[in-house]
Amino acid sequence: MARRRLTADSKQVAELFFDDSDESENGSESENGSDPDWFDSSEEDQFLDVIYPVEDLNQETTEQPSTPAESGTPTASSHSTASTPRAAHRSKSPRAAHRSKSPRAAHRSKSPRAAHRSRSPRAARRSIFPPQPGSSSSATGSPRSPATTPLKLHRSGRRPSESKSRFGSPVGKSRSSFRSPATPNQPDQVWKTEKDPDVAPVLHRFCPKRQPGVQLDTSVEQSPLCLFKHFFSAQSIRTLCANTNKLAERNIANGKRYKWTTINPAEMLKYIGLVLFMGVLKLPAISDYWKRKNIFSVNFPNTVMSRDRFRAISWNIHMSDPEEDVVNDKKRHTRPDEYDTLFRLKPLMTEIKTACQSAYHPRKQVSIDERMVATKARTEMTQYMKAKPTKWGIKLFVLADASNGYTCDFNIYTGKSRLISGLGLPFDSVVELMRPSFLGSGYHLYCDNFYTSPKLFRHLLSLHFGACGTIREGRKDAPNTKINQLTVKSPRGALRWIREDDLLFTRWMDNREVAMCSSVHVAYDGDTVKRNQKKKDGSWEEINIPVPKPIVDYNMYMGGVDLSDQLIQYYSAHHTTRRWYRTMFFHFIDIAVTNGFIIYRELQKLRNTPANQLITHRAYVEQLVAELCGVTVGTVPVQRRTGHTPVPISIPVARLRCEKCKADGLPRKDTSWKCNECDVPLCLQPERNCFHMWHNM
Repeated sequence: MARRRLTADSKQVAELFFDDSDESENGSESENGSDPDWFDSSEEDQFLDVIYPVEDLNQETTEQPSTPAESGTPTASSHSTASTPRAAHRSKSPRAAHRSKSPRAAHRSKSPRAAHRSRSPRAARRSIFPPQPGSSSSATGSPRSPATTPLKLHRSGRRPSESKSRFGSPVGKSRSSFRSPATPNQPDQVWKTEKDPDVAPVLHRFCPKRQPGVQLDTSVEQSPLCLFKHFFSAQSIRTLCANTNKLAERNIANGKRYKWTTINPAEMLKYIGLVLFMGVLKLPAISDYWKRKNIFSVNFPNTVMSRDRFRAISWNIHMSDPEEDVVNDKKRHTRPDEYDTLFRLKPLMTEIKTACQSAYHPRKQVSIDERMVATKARTEMTQYMKAKPTKWGIKLFVLADASNGYTCDFNIYTGKSRLISGLGLPFDSVVELMRPSFLGSGYHLYCDNFYTSPKLFRHLLSLHFGACGTIREGRKDAPNTKINQLTVKSPRGALRWIREDDLLFTRWMDNREVAMCSSVHVAYDGDTVKRNQKKKDGSWEEINIPVPKPIVDYNMYMGGVDLSDQLIQYYSAHHTTRRWYRTMFFHFIDIAVTNGFIIYRELQKLRNTPANQLITHRAYVEQLVAELCGVTVGTVPVQRRTGHTPVPISIPVARLRCEKCKADGLPRKDTSWKCNECDVPLCLQPERNCFHMWHNM
């Protein structure tokens, strides 16, 4: 049952208004264990607050009410609580008899509060508020007039007309009457159409920190290997080798059984080359790349390293110091605020992010979106997103150039407990990526409805960034007026818009209604889009319908992250592992290869390379694999030496019939030679070399 704590003033009123019969119904503290400072909200009909000055509460009432015999006039005090039918019924109850004998009842009968409770509530109120001189009630004892009757309040302190409804809004007043006049959701807002003129917003000047484009030396020919080493520097490779060797030694000391030799940077690059080779030439299992004596055998991986060596490196690849990992893991439960979830990624992840920002500066239009790295590892970072092609995985927030999909920066989502500002995950993820110290000012950001909010866009405006994106229905601070809004019966191409200072809210009817918010566009700029429309006779016709300017630019520039994801998925180095941080290691390789390919294409365009001579994505990855493994793309793999050599047939047989002559239907010819590997007798004569013909069938 709902309970409410009394204030110091309301306690005194409660002492006067609750009689003994009411208290006996609620029970004493010794029986129900309740706090004496609490009262039951079910007694609301027996308790009404009264408006009076605070100082009157502290005054002791010294005047004793006159008895009926003395005054000759019936008063409220002459009606004792014992004379009411309810009190008479309670006085006869077994519970009242039990309470009357309890020590607490004896104590209450002698307390000062008992003297007040002996009076009725009306008499107690009249003892505090005596009739005013000259009033009719003071002369005749008649009921008080409305002018002298204290105004009754609800126990919460509101007037009766202001009592709350079940939905929290005061009864008798509309919700809009309590809104601040400064809020944008004013009822007098009206959705305008494309025929109404709109004032273009004042845009911030585009001032990037660096010249947009490739930041590397364009006068030097950059090979795929040179671009890859810009992201995986020599220092990063040495750190990766050192930590991998430490983990392998620790695993062997713990009882792991496999052969291990110290890995060096050259061998690490060959390992990465084989990982990318598997991304280009996909087979069901890792062991299939080392399969022999099979029509599906692949010769190249075996010339780079053995299968067991490749597996041993894959089991021990590590980016951080294993000894420091142990120290960080101990903080997970003892000092959670100091525990770093991404500690195993930091050495390489920091280098990759720095390289992404230093090698290329984005153009004016950028986009932010989520990226999922597929894994079902049981970590606090693993997310499920049903709307994504990759539903299970680790989520990244990616900032990409809208023109080519270059990954400029990214952050890994580690959970809601890591939020900084308290304004929500979408707000924090955008602000962390849109840094004026890296970008400059005047950039236009495009994002989807997960991020778009008026609060975020106004904050970006304060940073001299514009923004545009789809917005969800019912987003806070967005217009919610229904005057002249779109309906389900609105024709295709219908357009509505509202401008609030620097923010533009548009709604457009296509197959369904599309809502947009922008700080860089006008509502309608005369753009149209073609759509197919069915006529009454059942045939189709192509029509042009108006489209808002924010939607035109959104469709053009929003796909930066999607383009980057598409390029990564073509020849991805990703494959299933037992450790989530190794999955992220392969994703870092994908980022380095994809960004390197985009830079390579940008350099070719700067040299005015014809479009038909631009390198393809597959050719770029193949060339990179060859350079990492120390070969060329046109190199024929060297065949390993085999046991197919002619050896004499042992005595006592000495000679056997040639299997090749027998297969060809020639007369019987015995030979003293056979193949050591095939164990087949074959002729080895100048006029007929069956040994050579047998092995080239």
